[in-house]
Amino acid sequence: MEQKSNWSDFSDIDTWIFDLDNTLYPAHCNLFAQIDQKMGDFVADFLKVDHAEAKKIQKHYFQTYGTTLNGLMKCHDMHPDDFLAFVHDIDVSEMARAEKLDAALHELSGRKIIFTNGSDDHATNVSRQLGIDHHFDHIFDIRKCDFIPKPEISVYHKMIDELDITPSRAVFFEDMAKNLKPAHDLGMTTVWVPNEEHWSSETSEGPHIHHIAEDLPDWLHRLLASRP
Repeated sequence: MEQKSNWSDFSDIDTWIFDLDNTLYPAHCNLFAQIDQKMGDFVADFLKVDHAEAKKIQKHYFQTYGTTLNGLMKCHDMHPDDFLAFVHDIDVSEMARAEKLDAALHELSGRKIIFTNGSDDHATNVSRQLGIDHHFDHIFDIRKCDFIPKPEISVYHKMIDELDITPSRAVFFEDMAKNLKPAHDLGMTTVWVPNEEHWSSETSEGPHIHHIAEDLPDWLHRLLASRP
């Protein structure tokens, strides 16, 4: 599936934008499984339903509203802070330092940004454990998006405007293919980081996928090796 990518496609890039979960770390780390479990626990407690029903509601909101958080806010007028604090209170201590990714990020010239439907605290916690937090100039999290999740195009506009990004000189790495379409439509280069979950490949057929990186650190190192 993975394509060979050459530096000539990236030589004008001055802004490197990365999703967080299942992108900056591989999906097999299973970190998101902790978050998924905690979201189910929160929904069960908040709506006073059993865990089986909570899971159905959680998945329905994810599919319908982009995130469970957005569904709870729209349908139940929930304040987001308690939800974000609860679901992102996870154990990252077993996650190994991303030394190969760290080395690749060091070689990339330009700004580096985390663009996530999660919280700033979660992005900081994970990137620090990976040993790559020092590379990032900005974290554009769900609060900065006014709690509107990707792939709503308005949040891409907001990030571009607030961080003064030139889309034609930016690249966006993301594990959910559907979240790459707005980036493509705005003129960014896109790199899909696929995994085995069905939602990763949803809407993956189409011109909005420019490059595919099945292993992000390896892909970045091959890209850097292709520099003149």
